[in-house]
Amino acid sequence: MNVTVKYFAVCHEILDRSEEEMQLPEGSTVKTILERLEEEWPEIAEFYEVMQMSVNWEYATEHTALAEGDEVALIPPVTGGRDV
Repeated sequence: MNVTVKYFAVCHEILDRSEEEMQLPEGSTVKTILERLEEEWPEIAEFYEVMQMSVNWEYATEHTALAEGDEVALIPPVTGGRDV
């Protein structure tokens, strides 16, 4: 099945892209995506515990099941801002 994965903040920086289409086996969960990313970019795993995830604009966990055409967003905490 195909899903769209969107990357925000430090995920976007590490992966050098804002989104991608990912081909996954049937029965995949959000964790399938996280494991695939970690294989190629191990440093991204340090953000998994504090990262928010969504599937089709609804909060999700790593155990959320995926279906054809889903949109998954990986949103790590955002730091920075301006000093006042």
